[in-house]
Amino acid sequence: MSRIALGIEYEGWHYAGFQRQAGLSTVQGELERALSSIAAEPVQLTCAGRTDAGVNATGQVVHFDTTAIRPTRAWVQGTNTKLPADIAVSWAKEVSESFHARFSARARRYRYILQNTEHRPGILRAGVSVYHGNYDLKLMQEAAQLLLGEHDFSSFMGADEQSRSSSRCVHFLNISRHGPFLVFDIAANAFLNHMVRNIVGSLLQVGEGTHDTGWFEQVLAARDRQAAGPTAQPEGLYLVDVTYPKEFNLPERDFIGPLWLP
Repeated sequence: MSRIALGIEYEGWHYAGFQRQAGLSTVQGELERALSSIAAEPVQLTCAGRTDAGVNATGQVVHFDTTAIRPTRAWVQGTNTKLPADIAVSWAKEVSESFHARFSARARRYRYILQNTEHRPGILRAGVSVYHGNYDLKLMQEAAQLLLGEHDFSSFMGADEQSRSSSRCVHFLNISRHGPFLVFDIAANAFLNHMVRNIVGSLLQVGEGTHDTGWFEQVLAARDRQAAGPTAQPEGLYLVDVTYPKEFNLPERDFIGPLWLP
């Protein structure tokens, strides 16, 4: 029995999220179907992060156990021939049994891309969210720094969160503008369900002047989802990177997000 780790990219807007769900089209379901064909035996995946419906990934990581012996080329190019065009395997590596796509991860990094224009996009319609307001970048960045470090993020937690703890440690949260695009770049040890989109939704209310940074600080302290702003749109959210200990020697990626932003 060997354990194989894979890097995965996908557009999420055609799928009901990553996780397998009976009767629904999911990224995991498509991957397991394709990999089972290559392995000639049933394959079950474990992922680094279960992304929601409509959410994309350029740096998802999964692993599976198999008795099949295949060259790396088969796990990558071979699997890709069995997948829909909006899902792709980017790399494959045999790893030790101590590797676990979820529990070995030390950090996840998400990028949320917002098109800040009066018109809807003619292209990238599933790759960005669209908001028409005028946003103060300085105020949003000031509020964002209140989230750094370890906190109880109950105020930004989705209703269907199943984790026993709502405590998470945010490593950084940077907001930048690139022409018409606002980019929210956030890394943490782990994320709660809808956490990134709920944070962005509240930061946008600060940026447009509906609330100030004092309100944002109160939202975090409230530990109450009802105190926060609305959930931001799923389009434009990408899982761009997952960090693992160097001992696993996983492939490094030069491109970790859409639009080739730093």
